[in-house]
Amino acid sequence: MTAEREPVASASARPVRTWLRSRPADVVDVFVYVVVLNLAIEYVPAVLSESFTLSLLTAVLLKVALELVLRLKGRVLALFHAATSRRGKVAAGVALWVVAAGSKLVVLALVDLVFGDAVSLGGFLPVTLLVVALLVSRAAVRRLLDDPRPST
Repeated sequence: MTAEREPVASASARPVRTWLRSRPADVVDVFVYVVVLNLAIEYVPAVLSESFTLSLLTAVLLKVALELVLRLKGRVLALFHAATSRRGKVAAGVALWVVAAGSKLVVLALVDLVFGDAVSLGGFLPVTLLVVALLVSRAAVRRLLDDPRPST
């Protein structure tokens, strides 16, 4: 009688699994992004994906891109709050606007670069609405899953 053994994960898969287990909110975010993206694909004619697999990969790309944008926005907001002069506040405000508007163009360029004609998020307005929907949905799900009880 031979003993059944579980397959051993390769050494390269272990860091990914460890990272995923340490960041469950990021995994949930990707699932939320997949749902929102596929709803957009279904109901917004300008948003297209040739397959579910591509929409899943697009959701992962959007997760990474939006995390980087949110971090950059946080740094610019910190500069805005730290600015003491009017010139500093205006410069930080302009930088914030550039990050907000430029990030949509970067997302469009990334999706085009990675997926070509297989995925389209439309133009500036559809991608802006999509990003807002993604961030609002993410916040709503995180709030829903957050444990309001104080830890002891």
